[in-house]
Amino acid sequence: MFHQAAIAKVNRLLDQFPVDALIQLRSLDRSVFFVFVLHQTACPIVKYYEKVMIPRMSTAQIKTTSETLLERLHSEILILDGAMGTMTQRLKLDEEAVRGKRFASHDVSVQLTNFGDILNLTHAEKITDIHFQYLDAGADIIETNTFNASPVGMAEYRLPDELMREINLAAAKNSREAVERFYEANPGCSTRFVAGSMGPTTQQTAISTRVDDPAWRGVTFEIMEASYYAQAAALIEGGVDILFPETVIDTLNLKACLFGISRYFEETGNVVPVMVSGTFAESGSTFVSGQVVEAFWNSISHFPMISVGMNCALGPDIMRAHLEELSKVATPFISAHPNAGLPNEMGQFDLHPQTMADMIGEWADNGWVNIINKSTW
Repeated sequence: MFHQAAIAKVNRLLDQFPVDALIQLRSLDRSVFFVFVLHQTACPIVKYYEKVMIPRMSTAQIKTTSETLLERLHSEILILDGAMGTMTQRLKLDEEAVRGKRFASHDVSVQLTNFGDILNLTHAEKITDIHFQYLDAGADIIETNTFNASPVGMAEYRLPDELMREINLAAAKNSREAVERFYEANPGCSTRFVAGSMGPTTQQTAISTRVDDPAWRGVTFEIMEASYYAQAAALIEGGVDILFPETVIDTLNLKACLFGISRYFEETGNVVPVMVSGTFAESGSTFVSGQVVEAFWNSISHFPMISVGMNCALGPDIMRAHLEELSKVATPFISAHPNAGLPNEMGQFDLHPQTMADMIGEWADNGWVNIINKSTW
């Protein structure tokens, strides 16, 4: 993945800076710094991390969120957990059960069964158990149950603004408890990571959703950025190891998210690795922005993410060509989250697990993927 010429460039750049900065920079795996440099002007990036981020990161933070994760990614393919929604549906909780006592009197015109993130508060132990099930099945990275838990994402449920932070903190806590439970059951096992899930919301900034007014937007870039900033703050302060903007269909929304994350990093010095995944149609273009794979990557390549990948809109057969292209043009590690084919008329998936494994095995053999999820059946 990391070409020798580029690594040599990184080494030369490192040798240009003061000794104290070198000590800090060299404590990071060089492939991290490579991602920052390859597609950008070197000096501003070095100065940014030298002056803003790295001095504020403790040794423990660097080891947990950079070195350990990168060591694993360099030596093995990591397993990401699977869908949270299908697992919570199996709980068969009705509206009354989802609301619990705390939200029993909340606006009856709102269906909280559509907002599974609330289960972090009303059924925390069940969410923790789902996380544990994924860990027990072999997941190296589990995602918090916070797909819709940003201020913009929660707006349609008419819940109090302050609940956003509480949900994200609770979700991080539930995930961490599952990890600790797994460690207790598996002493001496390798590190497991918690990724803070940040979904795309139902709003779009790249296009109008009114056919009679192409200039109309349901939300502004600034509102979206502030929303993601607030969610990132809660997730990081809750203890996640990674931030994960995922299921991206609108690249401008993603850019707002990355801007908000960057602003939080700069203002606080609390820095964690960032994974990104986009959702592509069969044609290989993002659903709302309509960008092909290379255009999608070029739109976000300025941000120092640890991985970029493809979400679960496609089966492995259709995703294959698009993933190969992404692996060729993108510089970070690559993730893939294929479905077990596309749903049939009954909403079920027909692809056999062994067939799925054979297809994904080819990706691994070809070096196209570094993170793969527990696929949806």
